[in-house]
Order: sequence, then C-alpha cells, then structure tokens
Amino acid sequence: MMYKVFLVKYAEIAIKGKNRFLFEDALVRQIGYALQNVEGSFFVHRMQGRIFVEAEGNYDAQEVVEALTHVFGITGICPAVTVDDEGFEALTRHILDYLDQVYPDKNLTFKVKSRRANKQYPMESMELSAALGEKILEAYPQMKVDVHHPQVTLNVEVREKISFYSDETVGPGGMPVGTNGSGMLLLSGGIDSPVAGYMIAKRGVGIKATYFHAPPYTSERAKQKVLDLAKQMAVYTGPIDLRIVNFTDIQLAIYEKCPHAELTIIMRRYMMRLAEHFAEEEGCLGLITGESIGQVASQTMQSLAATNEVCRMPVYRPLIGFDKQEIVELSQKIGTYETSILPYEDCCTIFVAKHPVTKPNPAVIRRSEEKLSDVIDGLMEEAISTAETVHVTA
Repeated sequence: MMYKVFLVKYAEIAIKGKNRFLFEDALVRQIGYALQNVEGSFFVHRMQGRIFVEAEGNYDAQEVVEALTHVFGITGICPAVTVDDEGFEALTRHILDYLDQVYPDKNLTFKVKSRRANKQYPMESMELSAALGEKILEAYPQMKVDVHHPQVTLNVEVREKISFYSDETVGPGGMPVGTNGSGMLLLSGGIDSPVAGYMIAKRGVGIKATYFHAPPYTSERAKQKVLDLAKQMAVYTGPIDLRIVNFTDIQLAIYEKCPHAELTIIMRRYMMRLAEHFAEEEGCLGLITGESIGQVASQTMQSLAATNEVCRMPVYRPLIGFDKQEIVELSQKIGTYETSILPYEDCCTIFVAKHPVTKPNPAVIRRSEEKLSDVIDGLMEEAISTAETVHVTA
C-alpha cells in the first residue's frame, strides 16, 4: 500500500501550554530538514495535537519513516490513510479495504482504538470503536477481538479528516533541536563526545562543535574522522558549525614548560578556555563534554573541578554517570561507533603523560601554568585567529 500521509506523534511538547506552538513549529522545521534528502515531495503541517507529513510523487515509505526516527521530539511515526468524512458507511468501506490490503491473512486478533479530536463528529470514541469492530467481524469472521493483547490495533483519529493506521514506529522522543538554545561541544575522535552531543541535542539544544587538531602529530585522517563524526551527528542534530583549532604549539609549550604529570589537566584547561571563546562568539549557553566520572585520570572528581575552574559558562556532561559499556551501546545505536574506533590518534592521546596526576590541586596547576606566561597569550591568539570553520550537514 502506498501511504500518502504519515501521522507524527509527540509527547512532552503537549504540556508546554501557551508556548506549545513554538515547539510544534520547531518540530515541523526539523521534520522538513530530515526529509530534504529523501526522494519525493513532502508537505508538513500541524493539526490538533498531531503533525502530518503529506507525501507526493515517487517516494519510499520506509525511507520516510527512517528519516523521521532521527527527529528529536517525535514519539511515534504512523504510516496512515486519511479520508474525508463522508459518513460512517464510507469510512467502513475504506477501513475494510485497508485491512484487506495490509493483512491478506485474516487469522489474527484485533481491536479498534478511536480518538475523536473533532467533537462535532456524531459518534463518541468508544461508540465508533465498537461500531467499526462489529463491521470488521461481519466482513472478516476469521478475525477475533482481543482488547488486551491484540495482534493488530486499528487506530482511528477523527479530525477535519479521518486518519487510520495500524503500524507505529517509535521515535527518539526528547525536544525539537533549537528550542533550548545552543551549546558548544568539545568534539574529539573518540566514542564519548559524539554521544554527549546526541544526548544534549535530544533535550532541544542546538549543537556547535570545536575540534583540537595537532599536526603533524595528528594526521589529516584524524581530522577527517572528526568531520565524519560530525556528519553522522548532524542526522540527529541538524547542521553543525565545527571549529577546527590548531592546538600543536600550545601543546608543545605545555610539554616543554610544565610538569609532565600535569600535561593532560593543563592541556584540558586551555581547550576549555578556547572552546568557551568560540562558544561566546556563537551565542552558546554552555559547553558540552563527553566526560564520565573516573573513566580516565582527567575525569576524576578532582580533575573535573580543576578543569571547571577556568570556565565562566556552565559545563554540561550528560554522560557523567554512565559506564563505558553504556556509552558504547549508545554510540552503536546512533551510528558513530564504527567511525570512533578507527585507529587515527587525536591530540589528547598523543601528548598523554605516563603517570598523570589523578587528584590535581588547582593552586598547584595555576602555578604550573604561570610558566607559560611569556608565550601563552600569543599562542592562544594565534589558535583563535587561524581556526577553521566547517559547516557540516547530514
């Protein structure tokens, strides 16, 4: 069956009161973005607690559903049939025809679940469900009613027109991207940071990103790996402006002038300073990292406190309580895992200390950073002025 309409459900948006239309409009925009690379012509509009995607031309219904599963804010995607309200008998004919096409084997259990959003419709929801169920049993006596565990649930939704469907694909939930401001993600080539970006975007936050490149110690393949990760994230987040920062000279200065046990913490503090500079330029409301407590030396509670000290903005760490396996499973779910494990080193792993401090004292770290005072301002200015911005789309 060629479905002409896809009924889109949402959940959290429904409780937004007077601002609800802003969230609905944002969701409509995100759906349009998700469908731009899908063959066909699509008209997206909202009506009485649902969003409808009307399709024209040549298109693949499964491709449409797949694209919509990447849109935050959606809880259900239902390929549906929509008909004009021409009376109960006409509706019955349409539904019987639908069941005949979709379920050629009628040896199954079913129930009818109606929702009357149009209160002018002459039959109440339960009355309509019972009447349609009776007509289905008359036409297909081999079908049996099971209101508790049916094999098929026929959903009927009455608005200006009447839509019915029996298949629903679960959406990702969350809030439409862009409804909660934007944040600056510190994106590396590892497993964690793309997942962190996904988690924050799911709460409606638009994603910008900063990547720290260290040529010649990191290769162009490492840079391309991060661009690929950003592209994979953009399927969910929408377009990402990625700042690529040449961090080599800053890292070398830290390596030459500071205690090696403190390399990672000091390097991380300067990354946060630079990321915050770009975040302020972009109007972001916070920084986002993929850190998880205790995962590595730079992610102990003491290390995170020492890193936070240099930031004026809030730092959001959505993976803070996750263990590694949970993060890996999420990265596999969103499609970034295979790219993340490609063996191209990033700048963090190249300049790692053999015996890193795990409980850094911020006062000691500040004294160590004073050894950089004669060079660091110029190096920071150069890193900022030479940063490259890449607009990444899915």
